[in-house]
Amino acid sequence: MISAARKTDIVIIGGGASGIMAAISAKRSGKDVIICEKMPRIGRKILVSGAARCNIFNKDLSEVHYNPEARSLAKNIFSRFGKSDMKKFFDELGLKLYSDGDRIFPVTNQASSVLRVLEEELKNLKIPVEFGFEADSIAHSAEGFVIKSKNGRVISGSKVIITGGGKTYPATGSDGSCYALAGLFGHKIIEPVPSAVPLLAKGIFCHLLQGQKIQCIARSAIDGKIKKEAKGDLLFTKYGLSGTAILDVSEDISIAINRLDKKNVSVSIDMVPFIDGLKLREEIRNRIQKGFAVEDLMIGILPNKFSLVFKDLFRDSSVEKITEMLKCRKFDIIGTRGWNEAEFTAGGINIGEIEENTLESKFKKGIYFAGEILNVNGERGGYNLAWAWASGFVAGLTE
Repeated sequence: MISAARKTDIVIIGGGASGIMAAISAKRSGKDVIICEKMPRIGRKILVSGAARCNIFNKDLSEVHYNPEARSLAKNIFSRFGKSDMKKFFDELGLKLYSDGDRIFPVTNQASSVLRVLEEELKNLKIPVEFGFEADSIAHSAEGFVIKSKNGRVISGSKVIITGGGKTYPATGSDGSCYALAGLFGHKIIEPVPSAVPLLAKGIFCHLLQGQKIQCIARSAIDGKIKKEAKGDLLFTKYGLSGTAILDVSEDISIAINRLDKKNVSVSIDMVPFIDGLKLREEIRNRIQKGFAVEDLMIGILPNKFSLVFKDLFRDSSVEKITEMLKCRKFDIIGTRGWNEAEFTAGGINIGEIEENTLESKFKKGIYFAGEILNVNGERGGYNLAWAWASGFVAGLTE
């Protein structure tokens, strides 16, 4: 246990990806550092990332893959610690990587391998970790800052890096509790909402096709305006829609519903993206002429289970109307699933209040932020972990 008299150069609050990276960066630059982690183990969220494979980063770290307000900041940070730096960093730790398209994974396909080499580097650098330390307050002192935990422990440091994460997967320790620490220094929190999250919808498709997966193109719409399009899996569930295509268009929808209280929110689905509209109309017309039953019009094109829906849906409909139903099926979205099922957090500390080059607070010298606690949200594909590595590294320099 750390005593009240214990002092260090840098106190890092949060032992996730960005916190670990900040600690390594700071120690390598000659500073004494301590990680304060409230859970019994560091890096628990790393272990569940990328379906436990850990998509470490992406070959294309362009800022366009991040929320618009964060793009300037992301571009600046990646210019200081980019994909080549990440590759070199992990290579030097002994972690071998491979690419799956533009996505970079450990060759073991195990997130535990990533965490293990990071833990070994912390050990090699003699970086202490104070487990069970849930920071409750940060007070400025003549020598820097005094951090107190909820169970009464105290540690002081010249500088503090807050890397407590967002709100996704709260069982890993990422529950948004560090937003309050930022608020102590006057920082505004953009309301966090779940992103890369399944959506709630009602209708005959979801009821009869739950468990069925298809390839599709999904388009999100807010107040009738298309916001984003994604190609991938669609999984029908008892509560609505999931799958990679849905996760990829969910951010704008979640913000609209959960933060802005919008009601006119929908997703349109092209259920046969591999056939254009003209050819699909011809195929349907030919099948009708051959005497296909209405529920069997899509056999060989869509899974047989769809016959349960099409029997009533297609009855007395024209070829043009059937084609429209298949190419642009609208689902009204009434909500999202919660933090336990969301991959990322949209929202967090207003980045306009953060120095772009150092990630230091504009309100309080000596306080830095990194990782998902900031209002920086990337697409699926390794972008969020890349942000964690890069922002942690830069914050750890504490210039």
